[in-house]
Amino acid sequence: MWDDAFPSFLIGLREGLEAGLIVSILIATLVRAEARSRLPQVWTGVLAAIAVAMSFGAVLTFTAASLSATAQEAFGGTLGVIAVAFVTAMVFWMRRSARSLSGELREKVTGALAMGSGMLVLTSFLAVGREGLETALFLWTTARAAGESAGPLTGAAIGLVLAAGLCWGLYRRVLKINLTRFFTVTGGVLIVIAAGVLGYGLRDLQEGGVLPGGTAYAVDLTGSVDAGSWYSTLVQGVFNLTPAMTWLQVVAYVAYLAVVMTLFVRGVRATTPKPAAERSAPEPKAARPQRRRPVWVIPAAVVAVPAVLAGLVVALSRPKPAGDQTVAVSETECGKGFTAPRPGRQTFQMHNTGGRTSEVYLIDPSTSAVYGEIEGLAPGTTRDLVATVAGGTYAWRCVPTGGKAVTSKAVRVSGGGAAKPVVPVSAQDLAAPLKAYRTYVEQGLATLVAQTRTLDDDIEGGHLDRARTDWLTAHRTYASLGAAYGTFEDFDQKIDGRPDGLPNGVQDKDFTGFLRLEHGLWHGEPAKSLRAPAQQLADAAAGLQKAFPAQEFDPGDLPLRAHEILENTLQFELTGDTDQGSGTGLATADANLAGTRELLTVLQPLLTSRAPRLLPTVEADVARLQKLLDAAHDGTHWTPVDRLAATDRQRLDGATGQLLEDLAPVPDLLEIRKSA
Repeated sequence: MWDDAFPSFLIGLREGLEAGLIVSILIATLVRAEARSRLPQVWTGVLAAIAVAMSFGAVLTFTAASLSATAQEAFGGTLGVIAVAFVTAMVFWMRRSARSLSGELREKVTGALAMGSGMLVLTSFLAVGREGLETALFLWTTARAAGESAGPLTGAAIGLVLAAGLCWGLYRRVLKINLTRFFTVTGGVLIVIAAGVLGYGLRDLQEGGVLPGGTAYAVDLTGSVDAGSWYSTLVQGVFNLTPAMTWLQVVAYVAYLAVVMTLFVRGVRATTPKPAAERSAPEPKAARPQRRRPVWVIPAAVVAVPAVLAGLVVALSRPKPAGDQTVAVSETECGKGFTAPRPGRQTFQMHNTGGRTSEVYLIDPSTSAVYGEIEGLAPGTTRDLVATVAGGTYAWRCVPTGGKAVTSKAVRVSGGGAAKPVVPVSAQDLAAPLKAYRTYVEQGLATLVAQTRTLDDDIEGGHLDRARTDWLTAHRTYASLGAAYGTFEDFDQKIDGRPDGLPNGVQDKDFTGFLRLEHGLWHGEPAKSLRAPAQQLADAAAGLQKAFPAQEFDPGDLPLRAHEILENTLQFELTGDTDQGSGTGLATADANLAGTRELLTVLQPLLTSRAPRLLPTVEADVARLQKLLDAAHDGTHWTPVDRLAATDRQRLDGATGQLLEDLAPVPDLLEIRKSA
C-alpha cells in the first residue's frame, strides 16, 4: 500500500541521494585526478557499507523475532526512538554540511590516495555507511509500524532507484536540481514523519511495560473514525497517527514537532547553502600505481565478513532447546534431561516416553504458576514448548491421564530480568464467580418467563404490533444470558433455534422459538398461525427455569464464554445471518455485550490479580463498542445491519474484533489446569 510505502520511499530517496552525491563526488575526484584505476576501491567501500547495512537489518529482524511479545514491544519502541534521533540528526547534518561537503570529501580522497588502497576503501565505506545504517534502522521501524514489510520495502526500493537515476544525471550533467531546496523540503516532511514514528515508538514502550500511561488516552476517536477506511489508513501509514492516542504520545508528538521544526526553519532562513555539486576544490595529484591483487578478494571479504557476523548474532539470539536435549515425560519420570536453561526465549522439545497421554507444564514449584504448557502429549510423540525464561526457579509437572501428577527436580536460573507466569486457577477459585453468575441467570430466567407469557398473551389477543415490541424485549433478555448456552441443553434449540439445516427451512414444523415468531411477526402471518409457536416458547422458557437449578454448569465455561459470546455476535448478529425480518440484530448484539459485561464483572477479582492491565483495556473496548451500538438506534428503533453505512458497519466489526482480540487471553489466564 502506498500509505505504508511513502515514508520509506522518502527516506530511500533522500538517503539514496545523499549517498549517491557522496559517491559521485568521490568518483569525480578520482576521474579528474586521472586515477581511474582506483575506482574499484571506491566501489568496494560502497559495497561494504551496503553489506553492513543489510546485515544490520537482518540482525534487527531476527533478534526481535526471538523475543517475547512484551520484549518485542520494548525492543521496537526503543529502536523507534533511536531511529527518530538518527533521522533528526541526519536532517540537520545535511543542512549544515551541504556547503562544505564536496570540499571535505575531496580532501579525504586526496589523503587516501597518498596512503594506499585500504584508506580509499575505508574513506568510501565511512562516507556511505552512515546513510546505510540510518536507512536500515528507519526501514525496520516503519515496517514494524506498518505491520508488514512489502509496502515499506517497495517504497524504499523505488526511492533508491530514483535516487540512483538522479545521481547519474547529476554526474553526467544531464540534470540540474536545486539540491538545497530538495533537502529543505524533504527535511521538513521527514520531521513530520519522524514525529509520528516517535509517538508509535513511545506507544510500543508503554505496551512493553517500560513506560506508564498505556490506558490514559488523550484522544479516542475510534467511535467516530473508521480505522479501516482509506483516509484513516493513509494517515496512519504516512504519519503514524492513530484514532486512539495516549497523553504521552500526543505530548511527545506536539513537543517534538514544535521544537525540531522551529529549529529547522530558523536554520534554513539563516543559511543558504549551495549544492555540493556546484563547488570545486583543488584536484589531488595522482598517486603512483599500487601492486595489483585479484579483483574479487576484497569485495568478497567485505560482503562475507558482515554477513557472517550477522549470522552469528542471529544464531546466538534464536531460541534453542534447553541444554540441546529433549525433555522426557512419563508416568514415573517428568523432566528427565532437564538442565538449567539460559535466560530468554527458549524452545523445549518434550518427548513422551510413557504409555499415557499427559499434560505438561513448566512451573514455578513454589507457587505452581505456569510459564508454558502442552495439552494432550500423546505417547511416543515429541512437541515443542516455547516459554520465556528469566531469573527464578523452574520445574516440570506432568499429569498423565488417569494418573498422579509428577514434578521434576527444580533448577535455578540467575539473571535475565523477569518472566510473568500464569497463576493457576482451580475449580474452587471459580466457585464464587460461578455462584454469582448462576444467580444472575436465574434472575434473568424469571424475567424471561414473565416476558414470554406477555408475548403469548399479545398474540392470543391478536395485538401483533404490541407483540413485536414485546418480542424484542424478551429476546434481548434471553440474549443477555449468553454465557449459559452450554448448560441450557435442548432448551436452547427450542427457545432460540435457527432454521438452518431443517428440511423445510422456515416452514419446517420443528422451527420454533424466538426466530420462528420473528419470521411470522415481520412477514405478515396472522395471529392464528402464531399462537402455537408463542405457547411453545412460553412453555420452553418455563421449562428451562425449572430445570436450570439442577443443570450442571462447568466452571471452566465461564472464562470461555467471555470470548465466545461476542465471537458468535460477530459471526451471526453483525452479519445479519440470524435476522428473520425484524432488523434487530444490533439490539441482540447489544444484549450480548451486556452478558459479556456481566461475565467480566464476576471474573474481575481473578483477572485483576493475574493481568492487571487487561481489564482497563477491555473496558475501554467495551465502552467503544457500546457507543457505536448506541448510535445505531433511536428510542425503540434499531438500524438493520444491512442498512448501515459501509463505514459504520466497518467500525462495528472493527471494534468487536478489537474487543475479541483483547479478550482472547481470558480463557488461558483462567483455565483450570490439571494438578493430580
